[in-house]
Amino acid sequence: MSQVKALVLFSGGLDSILAARTLLEQNIKVTALCFESNFYDAKKAKESAKELGIDLRVVDIRERMLDLVKNPPNGYGKNMNTCIDCHSMMFELAVEIMRKDSFDILASGEVLGQRPFSQNKDALLKIQNLVGIDILRPLSAKLLPETSYEKEMLVNRGRLHRISGRTREGQGELIKKYNIKKYPSPAGGCLLTDPDFSSRIMDLLDNWPESNIKDVEILKNGRVFWFDCGEAKKALAIVGRNHEENEKLKSLSHSGDIILELKDINGPTSLLRGLNLKIEKDFKILTPKIFREIEMSVFDKNSIIKTLANITAFYAVKARGKEVFVHIKSI
Repeated sequence: MSQVKALVLFSGGLDSILAARTLLEQNIKVTALCFESNFYDAKKAKESAKELGIDLRVVDIRERMLDLVKNPPNGYGKNMNTCIDCHSMMFELAVEIMRKDSFDILASGEVLGQRPFSQNKDALLKIQNLVGIDILRPLSAKLLPETSYEKEMLVNRGRLHRISGRTREGQGELIKKYNIKKYPSPAGGCLLTDPDFSSRIMDLLDNWPESNIKDVEILKNGRVFWFDCGEAKKALAIVGRNHEENEKLKSLSHSGDIILELKDINGPTSLLRGLNLKIEKDFKILTPKIFREIEMSVFDKNSIIKTLANITAFYAVKARGKEVFVHIKSI
């Protein structure tokens, strides 16, 4: 008989590592599958797959994921996370790959009860029904209905596990059993579960319903300001907090954006998007000493430029209370 092939949804975290190892212990050929979006990346997956010695496929779903965040059929979790819909989409794409490349098993590292919104029993079975195919969860398999893979003896149910809940005791035992030396510490991998970033996304979708993945990406950097341009239009400004963010903002700028930087004094780089103004000039200002001196109720384009120049200079501590020049340039 040919070797059984499993496609495993793989974040690179401990649970997905253990799920993959459980199948590898049964001489099943494991291929890891990771999805990449504005809200999570494949960095951990690449490192962990290399450590395990298994193949990894990375699929870019940024466009599809943003569409889902804008309109999640099953609503949001505690923040802007769309866990059930996100997982359903991932499994639907995984099923396409599974059928195209003739994998025998579709599996994931999900643990029953670890996340109350997306990993309770009803949610796990709901996702399975939505995608129309069995999903093997090796870490919790003995607490879930038997899958067709187990019934057909593609995988030995007796060698699967019964882990549940948010404690890590069961995982700790498997770490010792499989002699796993290297694995990432538990951490929230999705930015949509972060309250501060979720607030930024919420404002973005409220102000710019037609926003795109490039707009989402700049929200990961700096301080965020929205300017009222009148007629229900908004302009978005991001003010860098350090050299790394300054460079990132410049690299993420595109045609139509405006970049503001101080001349002769080290300070923030600011990116302004949505103003649709061609400009290149040095703007002389007396930098405010305190933030409330900056007038934020602005409508016309020149006032917005002047206000952002003041904000940019204000966040350069050495510029406060001094006359400085801010260089303003359209991209």
